[in-house]
Amino acid sequence: MDYGIAGKIALVTGSNRGTGLIIAQSLAAEGAKVLIHSLAAGDSNEPAAQIANAIPVYGDITTDAGAADLISQIRSLDLKVDLLINNYGTALAGTWDSLSTTDWIDAYQKNTLSIVRLVQGLKSDLINSTQGRIVNLGTVGSDRPNNKMPHYYAAKGALANLNVGLAKEFSGTGVTVNLVSPGLIRTPEVESAYLKRAQAKGWGNTFDEAEAEIAKQFAPSPLGRIATREEVANVVTFLSSTAASHASYAGHFGSSAFGGALREPDHEDYPWLMPEFLGEYSDDEENSDDYVQFLQTGTNVLRKTKPSQSNTLDAQGNDNNSSNEQEA
Repeated sequence: MDYGIAGKIALVTGSNRGTGLIIAQSLAAEGAKVLIHSLAAGDSNEPAAQIANAIPVYGDITTDAGAADLISQIRSLDLKVDLLINNYGTALAGTWDSLSTTDWIDAYQKNTLSIVRLVQGLKSDLINSTQGRIVNLGTVGSDRPNNKMPHYYAAKGALANLNVGLAKEFSGTGVTVNLVSPGLIRTPEVESAYLKRAQAKGWGNTFDEAEAEIAKQFAPSPLGRIATREEVANVVTFLSSTAASHASYAGHFGSSAFGGALREPDHEDYPWLMPEFLGEYSDDEENSDDYVQFLQTGTNVLRKTKPSQSNTLDAQGNDNNSSNEQEA
């Protein structure tokens, strides 16, 4: 099928690694010119060099100035964005008792306002495009949250609400707006961490052998398995295509479209495990070892903005450090 993406300009936020990079590769494979985005200058150079017809850009979209800088770079390249893929977002540790008002605002800046800034800055591009598309990456926890990380789920819930209003805002323009809400994503870190548990419980010696039981226990879905990053990217690519020209906020493309989790995993054994942790840091070697350690032992040290800062969680998932600012 010809998706009609060839020659279109796609901005994929947070695409210098992880699921965002896979999405960028999928769009590029269909012929799109992809803007590989990172928050910091230089972090998108190497990934962009590995993709044909890709251009590195940067900007801290959690701030007005950073978003403006990113849009300025796009303008300096004399490009108009057709496909806006708001992939960037980050899970943030915290509980109802430990979170400050600043923490709640920070979660909103990273997971909601980062999208708002780019929509406002690129709105005219999308309306004037013959194929304007906005695809937002959410989470099944938007309307099925757990009690942990309430600020994160509230911000993602706001994104889901925003998505509906945004679709109405673009009514009659031809621009479509959709939300993709995957649950647990099968990354190398997810495989490694869950396989350790699976082997201890006798579910299998390989991830493929144990996947059905892992999915049943931690991320139940009608398909009985965990979505791959490529499958998430396939849904995003489809929603960016001419084939999806009549799909605008048709719903949470998660459980219905590609077998996303029916609910957030229960965390009685390790309450700080959230799907987005392992998904967001799938290619972040500096952080991934900590998440694997937590799954295997019930304890974890979550790295913060600077490596010297740490946030120790005990076996019950209690926060033993007053600082809650996590690396985005």
